Order: sequence, then structure tokens, then C-alpha cells
Amino acid sequence: MHQDFAPILDPKGDGVDIAVEALRSGKLVCIPTETVYGLAADATNDKAVASIFDAKERPAFNPLIIHVADESKAWDHAVSCEPARTLADKFWPGPLTLVLPRRKESNVSLLASAGLDTLALRVPAHPVAHRLLAAADFPIAAPSANRSGTISPTRVSHVAGNFADSIAGVVDGGPCQIGLESTVVGFDGDVPVLLRPGGIATEQLEAIVGVLLSADPDSKVVAPGMMKRHYAPNSTLRLDATDVRPGEVMLGFGQQMPPDAPRHSLNLSKTGDLDECAANFFAMLRELDDIGATGIAVMSIPETGLGKAVNDRLRRAVTPDQV
Repeated sequence: MHQDFAPILDPKGDGVDIAVEALRSGKLVCIPTETVYGLAADATNDKAVASIFDAKERPAFNPLIIHVADESKAWDHAVSCEPARTLADKFWPGPLTLVLPRRKESNVSLLASAGLDTLALRVPAHPVAHRLLAAADFPIAAPSANRSGTISPTRVSHVAGNFADSIAGVVDGGPCQIGLESTVVGFDGDVPVLLRPGGIATEQLEAIVGVLLSADPDSKVVAPGMMKRHYAPNSTLRLDATDVRPGEVMLGFGQQMPPDAPRHSLNLSKTGDLDECAANFFAMLRELDDIGATGIAVMSIPETGLGKAVNDRLRRAVTPDQV
């Protein structure tokens, strides 16, 4: 029977317990993290993991991030190296995903790693996610709770209607504090490689482990978020815009918006704060997309700090004929 919205689960009540029982029984649940809301399943349950790919319409070659309650549990599933432990000690819990060789004894579904011999692991910092993972005591696969290739969700309202017939409920953790997916780091031997910029700025990582190698943009997908076309709205995007063309609305940044910007236009950060910009990015992009404008003109955003991650998402949201 079709329903318009999935149940909203209150973590202040019995919402976490209900979510854990649903996950334990093989069902899907949307959960909050500090980055974006995730479409969660028991990562050790092959059928449940397959349900994630089905619900998201996600390509089977695109691996999932596996969430665990603490760092020690991550090493139960993956072989660490010194730089990985250094980064984990500094940034876990937090918006960092590490891609490492999978241990043979790991019980994470092979489907979750998309046939690769690596696992993408993260310890989220959101208090509700941490409570849920601790109560579940099993790893949870949780890619962003959106259809594959579309805008990632940062609020309950973004997900409650998307998977109403597919999930047991949405755990309400409020707006996501960071609002961008995690930074993903892999390793070439013991050398860290930036696979996806995200919620931790590259400069912060490099201050701990030195300069990161950059992934080949034409390499195969070895981690979430590496597909060339991703995070896309329905409206056409125009990047580095300094004006607004007929039919467009503007997604601005900084104090100076063009005087002809339509009234529905939004500003990611009037003060030019890149953390605020990142936190607002997906929510504002979704809001402008819902207006139904033919295009969204996006002002230039600096390629520093979290601006690198925002620009990465923008470039992946643009098709070749939109640049």
C-alpha cells in the first residue's frame, strides 16, 4: 500500500530503539549524520544491502560507506597503516572516510564494497548516529539518502517522502551540521590519496600527514562520490556566474549579489564563511531547484578550505553541455 511519507522517529523517545530493531530485521532506515542523512542497512546483511542499491537506483559498481561506532571496530574490518591510524586518531569521530584493504574475516557484505578488496569506513560524530551504532553493535552501510546522482539530503524534510515505501522510518536528528559528505582518503601503500574532498578541508589533513596525492579523475570508481555525474539538480547549473540570465535564479556567495538577482535567489554565506557555505549548500540548491527555474546561476566560490568540496560537488552536478 502506497504511503506519502515515512514515519518520523524521535530520538528523544524510543526512535533509536525502533530504528535498531528495524535494521536488525533487514529493513532500511534513514539516519542523521553530521554530514548528510544516510539510507542505512545492516552492512552484514546481503539482502538489506541490496535493498539500498535498489531504493537509490545506485550502480552496483559504486561502493558504500560503512559506519561503525568507534575506531577499534573499524580495524576489525580493515587493515590499517600508520597514516590511516594517525588520521583516524585526529578526525574520528567526524566527516572522514578511510578506504583500506578489507580483512578476510570481515563480515561486511561483499556487495557493499562493490566487488573491491577495500572497504570505505567512517565513525560519524553525530550523537544520534553514535547512539544508534552503539546500540546496534553491527556495522551499518549508509550512503546519502537520495536517488543516485541527485542532491544529497541535509534535513528530515528532504528524505521523508523520497523512500516512503522502502524504509521503516526516518530518525530525526535535525539539520546536518556540516552539510557536505565526508572527505574520502585512500592509500597507495602508506601514501594517503585524496579520493573525494568533503567535510574536512584538505589543508587540515595535510597538516597531519603531509601532502596528499590526488586521484586520477579518469580512474575507476574505488570510493563513494567518484562518479563524474553526481549531486545533480533538475535545473541547469551555470558556474562562476556574475549575472543572472532570463529564467535563472542565483545561488550567491559573499556580500555582493548582482542587483538584478531575482527575489527567490539565495546566498550561501553573506559573510563569505566557507563553513556556513558548506552547511547551506545542499539545502539551498534543493530549495532553488524546487522553485522550477530553468537555471541556477552560481557565483564563484573560493577553492580553499571547504570551498574545494563545494566546488567539487558543483562540477559533478554539471553536464558537459552546461559549462
